[in-house]
Amino acid sequence: MKIFRLLILVPTIFIMTSCDTLNQVSQVMGQQTVGGTPTTFEINNGLKQALEFGATKSSDKLSAIDGFFTNAAIKLLFPPEAQKVERTLRSIGLNNLCDNVILSLNRAAEDAAGQAKPIFINAVKQMTLQDVTNILLGNNDAATQYFKRTTTASLADKFRPVVQNSLNKVGATRYYNDVALNYNKVPFVTKINPDISDYVTQKAIEGLFVEIAAEEINIRQNLSARSTSLLQKVFAYADRNKRSY
Repeated sequence: MKIFRLLILVPTIFIMTSCDTLNQVSQVMGQQTVGGTPTTFEINNGLKQALEFGATKSSDKLSAIDGFFTNAAIKLLFPPEAQKVERTLRSIGLNNLCDNVILSLNRAAEDAAGQAKPIFINAVKQMTLQDVTNILLGNNDAATQYFKRTTTASLADKFRPVVQNSLNKVGATRYYNDVALNYNKVPFVTKINPDISDYVTQKAIEGLFVEIAAEEINIRQNLSARSTSLLQKVFAYADRNKRSY
């Protein structure tokens, strides 16, 4: 009977020990997967995954109501050359009019930001392996600079008609054009551009890149932002190799 019990106990101990060993091996393997050297395929996919996620998140965030208007870093105000006009209007009690113009500028930028996503995704798809390596091991704004270089012209073409339509819808274009034309008739003043849509288009693009830059810094410096094992592995590799690149 004792021999029988011993024969049962030995396999049980072996199985328990084997499970513990397998768990330990699994944990070690998992650590090596995240911390090891990624393949070229993993680097390419991991960085593109990160950039696509960051660009999509930025576009969605800024295209929402108040995406620009309540963000002090990118909120659109009167153009610098028209701020004297704004002060004059406010001095005669037209605060609401000025506030409505500012709101309409930001709403137009928010409308335009929604058009950015496919442009950014296309830019990611067009990346070469050298682009990917340069971005991954480059400066903290390397991805943002790549997007600026490859998408600014396309964003401007896409944004301009959306901005124009949005401004027309709320009457901001007509109002600003009238103000600019009348102000420009005053002798010795610095003329202001009556086409406010160019200004809004430019500021909408600038604001989008500000948000993308923030997303890039976040994933480079914040470990919790690396939401998948692939991102963890690729950016851990970048952390180890960036200084020597």
